[in-house]
Amino acid sequence: MHPIVKPLLALASLAGALGAAPARAETFNTCAGFIDSLPATISQQGVWCLNKNLSTAITSGAAITIATNNVTIDCNDFKIGGLAAGDSSVAIGIRAQNLQNASVRHCGIRGFEYGILLSGGAGHLVEDNRLDNNLVRGIEVTGDNNRVRRNAVYDTGGQPGSVLSIGIITSADVIDNTVAGVFADAANSSTFGIYMSASGSEARGNQVRGLAATGTGGATGIRANAPGITLADNRVSQGAGANAKGLYGFAADTFCTGNTVIGFATAYDNCDYSFGNLPAAP
Repeated sequence: MHPIVKPLLALASLAGALGAAPARAETFNTCAGFIDSLPATISQQGVWCLNKNLSTAITSGAAITIATNNVTIDCNDFKIGGLAAGDSSVAIGIRAQNLQNASVRHCGIRGFEYGILLSGGAGHLVEDNRLDNNLVRGIEVTGDNNRVRRNAVYDTGGQPGSVLSIGIITSADVIDNTVAGVFADAANSSTFGIYMSASGSEARGNQVRGLAATGTGGATGIRANAPGITLADNRVSQGAGANAKGLYGFAADTFCTGNTVIGFATAYDNCDYSFGNLPAAP
């Protein structure tokens, strides 16, 4: 067992001392153990939990590294903070690479270059998290058969010299997320609210707003960059710049239906099949 992990006996003692546990602790009985300091590496399968806010000043590496398959990080609405590292940090909040079934839920993550980075592998799930003030990416998930749902991603950007900031970038279905405030201050910078790269995936029910770009760069609400992606029932607004696009499809086979786009120079681009969008897609 990793030395940062407290045995479940400690939780039982705490519950006895304080009485009934709060509602957010209802998942504690499923926890394999608790993360009580950062940085931490999880090398045992199961659900690993937070029971307090944690922070770190590391400027590289990851606050939490998932190092084996079938791991869930459940923060129980506590925070993982990296603001102390400053705005040039290249540290990551939660990291997994080429693994199966990594999940992250109920976490508040702020102040990292990437809030959550699950790269490669398959079967990842990122749900019900709040990410704010991360410097380049809020959430990035790649690999196969992934899902990103019900997350709130706020105020992504601010790393000096960065020319590209993205709220959510995925090879995944992206469902019912909010992305608000994406910016990059370098000359000719571009921003994306949601960037989709899995063929046949879906972005549905998302709210994206407040995208800023500079110079010849562009602000894009939702970008479908693979064939057969569906963009349905999304609400996209407030994209700054002459090159701003609300929904931007792939070269072929992007299906757009029931979306609303307001405040972009181009509301819809490369939506090959369009139905019921406001304003009407060409």
